[in-house]
Amino acid sequence: MLDPADMAIRPRRRPNRLVLVAFLVMVSAVASGRCVAEERTIKLTVVDSDTGAPLAARLYLQSTAGVPFYFRSDDPTGSAVRYEKRNWINQQSVEYHTTVSAHRCSATVPEGEYRLIVERGKTYFPHQQTLTVGVDDLDLTVPLKRWNDPQARGWYSGDTHLHRTIDELKNVIVAEDLNVALPLTNWVTIADQAPRAGNKNLTDIPEGLVVVDPTHVIWPRNTEYEIFTVAGQRHTLGALFVLGHRNGLETDVPPWRPVVESVQASDPGVLFDMDKLDWPFAMVLPTIVPDALYELSNNHVWRTEFAFRKWNTPAPAYMQPPFGASEGGHRQWIDYTLGMYYTLLNCGFRMPPSAGTANGVHPVPAGFGRVYVHQPDGFDDQGWMQGLKAGRSFVTTGPMLYTHAAGNDPGHVFRFSQPQTIPLAIDLLSQTKLSYGELLINGRPESLLRPQNQVTSDGAFRSAFSIDVSPKRSGWFAVRFWEPRDDGQSRFVHSAPWYVEIGDAPVRPMAHEKRYLVSRVENEMRRSRGIVPDAAMQEYERALAFYRSLDVHDDTADVAAEARQSEGQPLERWLDNMITDHRFDVDEVRRATGLPTADAITAMEQRANQRPKSGFRILPYPGGRHPRIGFLDGAIRPQRETKVSVFTPWSDGGYVVVDVPEAVFSNLGLTYLAHEHIPTIWTEQGIDLPRLEWSMNDGALNVQRKLPGGIVIESRVNEQDGAAKMELKLTNGTRGTLTGLRVQVCVMLKGAVGFNVQETLDSVTAPPFVAVRAEDSNRWIITAWQPNHRVWANPPVPCIHSDPVFPDCAPGRTVTVSGGLWFYEGDDIDGELKRLADQP
Repeated sequence: MLDPADMAIRPRRRPNRLVLVAFLVMVSAVASGRCVAEERTIKLTVVDSDTGAPLAARLYLQSTAGVPFYFRSDDPTGSAVRYEKRNWINQQSVEYHTTVSAHRCSATVPEGEYRLIVERGKTYFPHQQTLTVGVDDLDLTVPLKRWNDPQARGWYSGDTHLHRTIDELKNVIVAEDLNVALPLTNWVTIADQAPRAGNKNLTDIPEGLVVVDPTHVIWPRNTEYEIFTVAGQRHTLGALFVLGHRNGLETDVPPWRPVVESVQASDPGVLFDMDKLDWPFAMVLPTIVPDALYELSNNHVWRTEFAFRKWNTPAPAYMQPPFGASEGGHRQWIDYTLGMYYTLLNCGFRMPPSAGTANGVHPVPAGFGRVYVHQPDGFDDQGWMQGLKAGRSFVTTGPMLYTHAAGNDPGHVFRFSQPQTIPLAIDLLSQTKLSYGELLINGRPESLLRPQNQVTSDGAFRSAFSIDVSPKRSGWFAVRFWEPRDDGQSRFVHSAPWYVEIGDAPVRPMAHEKRYLVSRVENEMRRSRGIVPDAAMQEYERALAFYRSLDVHDDTADVAAEARQSEGQPLERWLDNMITDHRFDVDEVRRATGLPTADAITAMEQRANQRPKSGFRILPYPGGRHPRIGFLDGAIRPQRETKVSVFTPWSDGGYVVVDVPEAVFSNLGLTYLAHEHIPTIWTEQGIDLPRLEWSMNDGALNVQRKLPGGIVIESRVNEQDGAAKMELKLTNGTRGTLTGLRVQVCVMLKGAVGFNVQETLDSVTAPPFVAVRAEDSNRWIITAWQPNHRVWANPPVPCIHSDPVFPDCAPGRTVTVSGGLWFYEGDDIDGELKRLADQP
């Protein structure tokens, strides 16, 4: 109970105004790290290291206490633009810099130590150094080394999503070497409001193209419809950009088709950009503007820490394995963005890629993600826009990709009467080493591309490929590459697609892609009915009808090749395994079992009320869902009889798939392989091994394979104290001693939530142990086998290995190796590994 005295109303004391002012001045000085008596000046000139010519650049200056400082131009004809943005969700997501013109500039700072970073677009190595400011001013010249010159090859860059004033952009685009800027000077967030009177418009918009210099221009009139309010209430729809129009737009939304048709009639050269994939109504837009731009690098992809972990619309399982997701980190967001693009391309929409940062709103430099357009005859603003629309482009947050297919830029349409092979030439440059790349055909990673990373004379890394692309059906192909950085956030580069038409057959989506699009539109219709106008609901209905009408790819041959036929109780147990434990969709059930679609749907309906299981358990892997995300060409038709699913103890943590074994090598050659990739000693003789199944004996999963010639491999997996205990035995039934008996045991992470990113995760290797940590938590997966040959990881799969080696095995003898798989959550991984090592 409160004391009545504490409840008494006390008179407020009027503060002494002089004391208050002095206090505020003191706080301001402390907060800024400045003391007038100790201020010094850092003078800075940025130059090209080869030519000595002054350069415009982006500058970061920060004290050891983390306080940012900013530069001013010392030249009356120069400029310096200060940029300060902190994200409201993640307070560590910050962007504090100054973009300066190609003149000397200066900053005033107290004495102390500072970190200086100088960057310029995508073509120069960044410069970093520590500065000690003492009693004297500093006068610095910073040389920047160029590692790449896209303009010399006829490639020019742009950012299709900016929120800066025209005056600021005159400085910014030169400092970032961004050739084309498309600021969204008209911006409306309220339905029924015309963009000309938008609630977030800029003022003083010039009427025509703003030419900063011959290769840097600003198209000043672009509109963003980003609707959060409908009929006076909060109801998020999403965004559509109108780029490159000449007059202010008078048409409000929704519906959306009238604005598209009116703009196309008055400005035929205008481009539309559908912004982000996860906006609730986004999947309606392609049916209205089928050739709209699609931002492969959008305004959630930053130089600083990722922030927007929760998404407006969940991703399906085929984009975010194993179960789909409604949130994730930097790489998951990019994978979702790319996966949605591939799905739309597979529906026949020819959407050129674009890139936009929303610099001016978010903590990201202009052009961090940018699109390059090929103009081999030199820069021309109208030609650049036309090239962007035609898809003669690539999108990058770092590496540079110069590529052509049979001499044709991306965007080209190949027309064949029969399937043909297309030669593809790829030339890559990157600031740091690339990790891997992929050739995509209709969204599937068909070939893993291992970069050579040869050091160039400029200190960059170059990789080149000449490969053949062999599409078997109508569709598209593209390439993408990944560049890991020390901050843990990979940069990427992605070509625009080339299109392939074979005969009269259209591109057809997979059945799961069609189902997802239908469900997204249906969900949005339920959410918006009674809120958006009837005309907008009619647009939703037309979109739904379009997606429902799509013919899907006939995968009958694939199902026949993969399926395992079962009947009775075995089939029912497999269906429980697939649907309740692994949460398969209809098509995965079909591929695993060979059931007709109607029967697979019935099986799923019968189990619809069964709650998904959770907790540690070990089950035979059912097939039907490829256990890898990438490097699929290294695991064709994976066998299920070697694979077990080990489910994590964490709620919705998913599972790993362990190949026990993936491969066995001996002095005879490749003696066993659990998939098709390279020939074994048996396939070279035309011998096909029979399919087997796991059996349960004495509480353990067991399988025994008798190879031609008398070699027997036995696998055993069982639970022991919340871990998976594994054992392999090899019996030599040949007449000679088997030597060099190396084994590969692959722990595939596709199904493990937080571990299923195709990037190098934090790991600890202490042979025979290898432990890998989840991307955003202190959860660990640990495996070990003894006797041990090596431990390693393969991020493109992704997977980890602790590979054992059998002792030499004389005729008639049996040799054994043993291993385990553990899960750990905590901060003392070294202590956990020691505990496991001390176990008998």
